Amino acid sequence: MKKNTSNTSAFVYSTDPNFSLNQDEENVKTLLPRDQKLRVWLETKHRGGKAASIVAGFVGSEDDLKELGKRIKNFCGTGGTAKDGEIIIQGDQRDKILQWLQKEGYKQSKKAGG
Repeated sequence: MKKNTSNTSAFVYSTDPNFSLNQDEENVKTLLPRDQKLRVWLETKHRGGKAASIVAGFVGSEDDLKELGKRIKNFCGTGGTAKDGEIIIQGDQRDKILQWLQKEGYKQSKKAGG
């Protein structure tokens, strides 16, 4: 379910003199919490058998994603990271994360995958 948001490896050559690989980075507008459709699920693949809770579906800037990730990590009292449009929290924290998201106004958030 990991999405590659930077398709820079797909570009080989451009004849456009104004071409830039960072085209839409600055124009990303963060949706309001009530408009976000976040999904929370548990993943153990590629993590040495350890569980991680994944929050995906965030629409907005990378800085806003990192700030949301930081707030979720603080609430859960555990480590994690925010990158590539996903927030990864250590351990099975799905219920805590969902509870916090609902309380903070992310009403369209729900569990996915089981």
